[in-house]
Amino acid sequence: MSHSSKVISPLRLPASLAVPGVEAFTTLRGHGRSIGPYAGLNLGAHVGDRAASVAANRQHLCAALGGNIKPVWLEQVHGTRVIAAHAPSSLTADAAWTDRAGVACAVMTADCLPVVFAADHGRCVAVAHAGWRGLAAGILTSTVNALPVPADQLHVWLGPAIGPEVFEVGAEVHASFIDAFGVQAEACFRPAQRRAKWLCDLYALARLSLAALGCTRITGGERCTLTELSNFYSYRRDGVTGRMATLVYLAPN
Repeated sequence: MSHSSKVISPLRLPASLAVPGVEAFTTLRGHGRSIGPYAGLNLGAHVGDRAASVAANRQHLCAALGGNIKPVWLEQVHGTRVIAAHAPSSLTADAAWTDRAGVACAVMTADCLPVVFAADHGRCVAVAHAGWRGLAAGILTSTVNALPVPADQLHVWLGPAIGPEVFEVGAEVHASFIDAFGVQAEACFRPAQRRAKWLCDLYALARLSLAALGCTRITGGERCTLTELSNFYSYRRDGVTGRMATLVYLAPN
């Protein structure tokens, strides 16, 4: 089965989470108002797209969610700050959590890794923006620690990110993860064809971080934003491009 055949909606790629009352997905790039390099459902207001197009795309998403679901859009900085989406003091953060129905935690990506968390029995949810900087700095640790349930009660989904066959990085990225995770991180890298470059497996690094935290129920991690042109935006592939959103929320009763 090809990756494209797994897409069951023109708007979203559903998260493989089996938690009652929890909805989670990553948006796909088709069926939006944006044109040119942003063509499709670009949800990023910070990438140079027309403001009217982004607003129309966000309205389209909200209409698909239904009137009772309100996305909380973050100002992402590749850091480790986590906010409570239902009572944010600031939107500058790279992860959000909530235990309130109808509040959609959201992050935007175009190669970075979105990581969704949902507690057993739907008590709370979260989503983190895990680029390599945030991942090495501990964004997943910060997110798990912000949630009011133990790590072993969490279901985790690794959303679409740049895949391990094409994510080429320099020695500084390799060194950052060895410093952060120890020698175990070596297995998440292999030498690239170009000298002093490495192929980096973000999915494997996320699993390593999550396992250390005590998260054992992890799904996803099989997509590649760079190679799946029709489904996903990719900054590494295109430079000027749009953003997908990964959302998770507790469905209203």
